[in-house]
Amino acid sequence: MKLEVGYIDIRDICFADSSRLEDGVLYLDKNALSEIVLEDKNISKVEFEIAKPGDSIRITPVKDVIEPRVKVEGPGGIFPGVISKVTTVGSGKTHVLRGSAIVTTGKIVGFQEGIIDMSGPGADYTPFSKTLNLVVNMTPVEGLAQHEHEHANRMAGLRIAAYVGELGKNAVPDETRVYETPSIKEGLEKYPDLPRVAYIEMLQSQGLMHDTYVYGVDAKRTLSTIITPTELMDGAIISGNCVSACDKNTTYHHLNNPVVHDLLEKHGKELNFVGIIITNENVYLADKERSSDWTAKLAEFLSLDGAIISQEGFGNPDTDLIMNCKKVEAKGIPTCIITDEYAGRDGSSQSLADADASATAVVTGGNANELITLPKLDKVIGDLSVVDRIAGGFNGNMAEDGSITVELQAITGATNEMGFNKLSAR
Repeated sequence: MKLEVGYIDIRDICFADSSRLEDGVLYLDKNALSEIVLEDKNISKVEFEIAKPGDSIRITPVKDVIEPRVKVEGPGGIFPGVISKVTTVGSGKTHVLRGSAIVTTGKIVGFQEGIIDMSGPGADYTPFSKTLNLVVNMTPVEGLAQHEHEHANRMAGLRIAAYVGELGKNAVPDETRVYETPSIKEGLEKYPDLPRVAYIEMLQSQGLMHDTYVYGVDAKRTLSTIITPTELMDGAIISGNCVSACDKNTTYHHLNNPVVHDLLEKHGKELNFVGIIITNENVYLADKERSSDWTAKLAEFLSLDGAIISQEGFGNPDTDLIMNCKKVEAKGIPTCIITDEYAGRDGSSQSLADADASATAVVTGGNANELITLPKLDKVIGDLSVVDRIAGGFNGNMAEDGSITVELQAITGATNEMGFNKLSAR
């Protein structure tokens, strides 16, 4: 499958009387944006703010981050099965509004929603302090159930991202890259001497509000299967969960998965990137056994020489991670796992809830329990009153001077298990 991606660099965002993209500047009409959000009668009010790198702004609680994209040529559209019709994507031509993001916030849904600081020490721990952010602050109607509130927020964010992405459909990209992976037969013929490597991507699916969607289907309703790298770039996988902010894979992470991009960079040179095995993370033991069995079976079927495995979340998903690792290793296929650690604030506790001797190659995104003090910023978008209740916060963590102390767990993307950010540990 072959996809041409045109990257349009966004230099600024501002509000205007009409929405358009000119010379790298996004001009956005608040009225048009409001109409899109308020299509959903479960949302009673919406406000839009712009947060730029270096601004003295704190955004919390963060629900999702989405990069605006648009399908220019080829089958399907962005976010198939959710915003666009169910059509296999990943081929043709797609434009990306690089450097911009849609950030959704509002009333807290669960306790696992995070913080983005656009400046100060917290900004160093989140990739979204470096993007030009359109923040969508939504208020639900009274009495709305939590899962309905989460769904309304998620869908509104995706609709806004699709609307903004359309503004770049006719723009001339600043950079164009072509991504292509051959079929299994073509790969064997073209790269007979290169090691065959796949990426095993674990998707969070541990129950209500802990969901990931594949072509619009909740991943908990799927079995392990194969997907091509370019399908991810068109939004075939989106976030729909409220796991801890530090290692939550937002929709932005799925669109820009760094494991995929790194493997594509080495494809045909150092290795043969065969494709992606997606598998879910489950609550019950029987479901964990079934999914990990299928993952190992697919890895063997693809005649892999190696696999990289990433997870999302911690604790219970550590069991899925280790099951996948040891079963794939048992097939004679070396693995490298990507995780993060919950090793206590002093780093002396057990890092993972499960372990196995076969996990000999491990990459960590850092210790999520490490404490950080975030100074008071000039502006808060969202609701600061919940920072003692979100995962990583605690009672009494707000000081009289306006600063807050939290674990890195509370910062969106801080210890991402795709290796998206800069933090690690030795």
